[in-house]
Amino acid sequence: MAEELSYVLVTPYSIRKSRTGGILARLISRTGLEVVAARMFAPSRELVEKYAEGIVNDQEPGHRATQELIRKYVLQNFGPSGDTHPRVLMLVFKGEDAVSKLRSTVGHIVNERTSGETIRDTYGDYLADVHGDVTYFEPGVLAPPDAACAESDLKLWAEYSDKDGGLLDEAVKFPAGSKVEKTLVLIKPDNFRFPNARPGGVIDLFSRTGLYIIACKVHRMTVAQAEEFYGPVLEVLQDKLRGRAGETARTLLEKEFAMPLGDAVQTKLGDLLGPITGRDNWEQIVKFMAGQRPSDCPADRRNEPGSEKCIALCYQGVDAVRKIREVLGPTDPSKAPPGTIRREFGQTIMVNAAHASDSADNAKREMGIVQIKENNLKPLIESWFGK
Repeated sequence: MAEELSYVLVTPYSIRKSRTGGILARLISRTGLEVVAARMFAPSRELVEKYAEGIVNDQEPGHRATQELIRKYVLQNFGPSGDTHPRVLMLVFKGEDAVSKLRSTVGHIVNERTSGETIRDTYGDYLADVHGDVTYFEPGVLAPPDAACAESDLKLWAEYSDKDGGLLDEAVKFPAGSKVEKTLVLIKPDNFRFPNARPGGVIDLFSRTGLYIIACKVHRMTVAQAEEFYGPVLEVLQDKLRGRAGETARTLLEKEFAMPLGDAVQTKLGDLLGPITGRDNWEQIVKFMAGQRPSDCPADRRNEPGSEKCIALCYQGVDAVRKIREVLGPTDPSKAPPGTIRREFGQTIMVNAAHASDSADNAKREMGIVQIKENNLKPLIESWFGK
């Protein structure tokens, strides 16, 4: 069976209620599909109306009433209203039978269903009075019913992805005088080794901060980006490993030659081997993030997207840097407190689930390197379906 592209839209209400992580976890783990793109939107009235036009169709005649409810919901909740700009997250998935798998995982929304089997069972609401009239409706997420709708919808959202999507740093309003910061989070490649709930689980724990996701993209670091991103770490590693390298070398040499070596020799060994060991560790970090060591990467391939995938998110809110770092936990998972992301999902100092900026200045630098504003949704859709 040929691979397909399809999508899920996380509704403004689900985003406000911090359900994004739980939804993503189910979408990946239950479908086995690959998430290949993600983009935040503050949809314009024009986009909302064009999208709503295609919701009611003849593909599911038994669910015409629900289609009408969803169309009305989109018109009322997706577009701007005064100073309010609702945030919508588009997640694009690739794989065999992608449309049907996503649709099955999302599920239909009906009045009596409360089992929690599908995403809408858990995160959607459909309340009716004794006469059957709907009193409250929240679909949780939206997904296309068939491949033709998936293609037309993806093309539509791609068309508006520059104007209506990207870094939504004006979408959320804060009280005057608030110490509002933006910070970067990377859901690291160790979470994407196989389809599982980990990426969503990490995002779900970050939701405890009460911060707002204002940008999201699937990103494959180039070797050049990884070198720049982790550039400040190189000197730190080289200096930090001097003592350990000198001590290890002294122990091995004393055993090999059966002769004592003084502290001065150990210091010289550390000065010699520390920079070498530090660079080797640093190159391993670059390989972990980009898929290749800098020393093994040809010059003409340094700017090509790497083989490793991460999800880059920008969080915004009061004291954002500190709040995110506290939930993330220290670099070493073995030293991280219970309930932190690195304690829950980390394995080693390098394979530790996620990265978060350690200052507002670094967040700005790092977001520039990973190009958090970059629109990689549009070229994907255009190359897949054609312009």
